[in-house]
Amino acid sequence: MSRKILSVVMLVVMMTSMFACKSKGKTKVGISFSDFATERWKNEADLMTKLLNEKGYDVIVQEAAHDVKLQNDQIDNMVTQKIKGLIVIAEDGDAAVTSVDKAAKAGVKVIAYDRLIKTASISAYISFNNTEVGRQEALGVMTGLGIPGSTTWTKDNPAKIVLSGGAPTDNNAHLVRAGQMEVIQPYLDQGIITIVADQWVENWDATNAEKMMENILTAQQNKIDGVIASNDGTALGELQAMKAQGLAGKVPISGQDATADGCNSIVKGEQTVSVYKDIRLLSPMAVDMIDKLIKGQTLSDLKAYKLAELTGDSTKTGDVMCNFLPVQQVTKDNVFDLIVKSGFQSYDDVYRDIPADQRPAKP
Repeated sequence: MSRKILSVVMLVVMMTSMFACKSKGKTKVGISFSDFATERWKNEADLMTKLLNEKGYDVIVQEAAHDVKLQNDQIDNMVTQKIKGLIVIAEDGDAAVTSVDKAAKAGVKVIAYDRLIKTASISAYISFNNTEVGRQEALGVMTGLGIPGSTTWTKDNPAKIVLSGGAPTDNNAHLVRAGQMEVIQPYLDQGIITIVADQWVENWDATNAEKMMENILTAQQNKIDGVIASNDGTALGELQAMKAQGLAGKVPISGQDATADGCNSIVKGEQTVSVYKDIRLLSPMAVDMIDKLIKGQTLSDLKAYKLAELTGDSTKTGDVMCNFLPVQQVTKDNVFDLIVKSGFQSYDDVYRDIPADQRPAKP
């Protein structure tokens, strides 16, 4: 081999080795999702991966398909792969403590993303104001019933309300319920509404919600007046059961997330209200925070909350640093300006199957 060719070969080998070392030396960040069945999670996984890659991180994304043990095993496995940061969307805020505490002890910085993990070992918890979500859901349904001020609903003829909670393993579902109760408790005390069913939907699953509503309608002989449902997925499942009985569009029903299908149902006059949480703000926030945590930088805009306060469980000890983003109620009157014009959902998705003469002009 000539000296010139040998020099070129050596140069190629050196460059390949340098690239391999650089790639091998990239800091790893893990993202653990409870599931991808929930509409928003896959989109947020893609966005966080993109943003972390742009900051120079290798990203490991795992999805647990609603399996608590699998999520813990996946987190443990990511720790063995030497991740330095971890963003967790917990299937169960209690069960995830096991793996998250081990990760924190191994020096991994952990962010609880949109769902609380009930341990003070997490570095931060970021979400939306879930109690306000519940307030806005209940307000939307009460407004749909003409409450307060209605002469229809009295102690002798109270409005029959169904409470449909989210997954009981999700702490957010309980915060949402607390907000709902803040709004409706005075009307319960006055006797102008009554709760005829109070149930929770495992995994926030629309099919579970539909079956639950079928059973409720059978038990109540279809005599319900309002449904305070806790997200769009469960509301849409419940609406399927209500449609079969001719109740869709007649009985006010709430949701949250301002999903494309939820907003489409709103403009069709079926779902009454959703709650807009701009998730486009949450993913970049998580990425910036995990980047700063890994680099040892100070986080701003965080406030300390006691775990006992966040969970409603006095046995929980310690503080968690939190940031809760604001939320907004979505109705037929503001869905175009709030959701479509902002680009949160597309015009074509929101106004799907709506006749052209009943649509607003494209923005």
